[in-house]
Amino acid sequence: MTDTEQRPPVVAIDGPSGSGKGTIARLLAEQLGYSLLDSGALYRLTALAALEREADLSDEATLTEIAANLDIRFELHNGDTAAILEGQDVSRDIRMERVSMAASKVAAMPGVRAALLQRQRDFRQSPGLVADGRDMGTTVFPDAPVKVFLTASAEERARRRFEQLREKGVSVSLRDLLEDIRARDARDMNREASPLAPAEDAVELDSTGVDIDGVLQQVMGLVRERIGTG
Repeated sequence: MTDTEQRPPVVAIDGPSGSGKGTIARLLAEQLGYSLLDSGALYRLTALAALEREADLSDEATLTEIAANLDIRFELHNGDTAAILEGQDVSRDIRMERVSMAASKVAAMPGVRAALLQRQRDFRQSPGLVADGRDMGTTVFPDAPVKVFLTASAEERARRRFEQLREKGVSVSLRDLLEDIRARDARDMNREASPLAPAEDAVELDSTGVDIDGVLQQVMGLVRERIGTG
């Protein structure tokens, strides 16, 4: 048996913002009894810490130092994963739009990505891991037996975000959200470090017009086929 075969299996789910990968990853982890890595939360936590310290978001050296020394952990609360930064639950804070935009800029920096790489790999524990992000299958877990690249049209992703914010009582322009998503996609796909792209051996799924259960069943079928569980 090879070293790769001995290590806990990873289901890598990559894709752009708003594709539904976070929801699918959480549901999949619950069904399989696997650990869950929301890699985007690490970049959001870095961004939030930088904003709170009023750091220059173009200063890679400072942001890399922040990323390398973050006091973070994740806790399971009522079926949700709580992000704890320096002892405080900041799960809601890291979902604010200003943090999302800052996280996209921070994630484009090679130094920050290098600082967070091993932290992400440390989540690989028995019996297995579902990892949600943008470079899980290409950079962080290139040996993952299941790699999914989940996408949806920019219009669909903007509409989903619009509905989420409206349910929370947040007033926002659908047009502005669409522009933000397109801008974020461009940054993520064209960044120097681990640009957003499907791994060569990833299965690409388009969730436009498909409900969560439909997507979940497709991914679960891949898990049964390649890992033999689920």
